[in-house]
Amino acid sequence: MSTTGATADPLAALGSLPGVAESVESVRKAVDRVYGHRVMRRRSNEITSEAALRGARGSAALSGADWALEEVRRRTDFSVDPEARVMGAALRLTAEAGQLLSIWRQAPLRVLARLHLVAAADQSEEVGRPRQAGEAVDEPLIELSLPDAQEVSGRLEGLADLIITGTSAPALVTASVVHGELLALRPFTSHNGLVARAAERIVLIGSGLDPKAVCPAEVGHAELGRAAYLAALDGYLSGTPEGMAAWIAHCGRAVELGVRESTAVCEALQRGAA
Repeated sequence: MSTTGATADPLAALGSLPGVAESVESVRKAVDRVYGHRVMRRRSNEITSEAALRGARGSAALSGADWALEEVRRRTDFSVDPEARVMGAALRLTAEAGQLLSIWRQAPLRVLARLHLVAAADQSEEVGRPRQAGEAVDEPLIELSLPDAQEVSGRLEGLADLIITGTSAPALVTASVVHGELLALRPFTSHNGLVARAAERIVLIGSGLDPKAVCPAEVGHAELGRAAYLAALDGYLSGTPEGMAAWIAHCGRAVELGVRESTAVCEALQRGAA
C-alpha cells in the first residue's frame, strides 16, 4: 500500500485524494436511500439474506464460477466440480463474515486466517495461514507478479496495525485498501480473491456504513466486470495518487451497484413479486 506522505493515519490521507471525497459522498447517499426504503423498515432480514446470496454469486463470478442466480438457489451440492467448489466457498464466506465482525478490529490477521480456512474447507497444512517461501498460489484469474513470503508477512502486519490502531478514514477508503492489499499480496495458497472480497464486506458492515449488510459490493464488482476490476487493481498496485483514487472510486461504484440491486429487491417485495 502506498500513501501520499508520512502521516499517523495513512488511510485518512487517502481520503484527500482528488475525487475520493466525491466517491465517498456518492456511496453514503446511495446507502442512505436504500436504508430509507419503506420495505427495509419492515423486512430488512429478507433483504439481508438476499443480499448475501447475490453477493456470494457475484464474488464467485469474479473467481471463475459465473452462475445464474437461480442456479445458485437450486443447487445443494457444491463439491462436484471446480466451479461448484468456488461457489460453495463464496457462500460459506458470506455466511462466516457476519460472525467475525467483533473480532476484526482486535485481530484482523486471525479473521483472515479463518476466512481462508472456511473458503478452502480442508485440513491441509497450508490452509488458514499465510503462504511460506516456495509455496505456489492457485489464483489463475489474477495474473500479477507475486510478492515473496517475507514481503507478504511484513505488509500483512502493517495492514493489521492500521486496522487495530484505528483510522478516521471513511469506510469506503478502508474497505478499498483492505480489498486491494489482499489482492496485491495474495497471502494464501488459494481463494485470495474470495477472501479479499469477504474482508471488504466485513469492513463495510463493521464500520457502520452498511450495518444490516444490504449493500453487496461483490454484486457491483461482478457487474462492472473482470477487465475493469483488474484495470482498477493496476491503479492500486501503482501506488500513485491517481491510481489509488481510481481503485477507491471503482470500489465505490461497486457498492452503489450493490445498493441498486438491493433496492430492486425492495421494490419487488413491495409489489408482492418476491
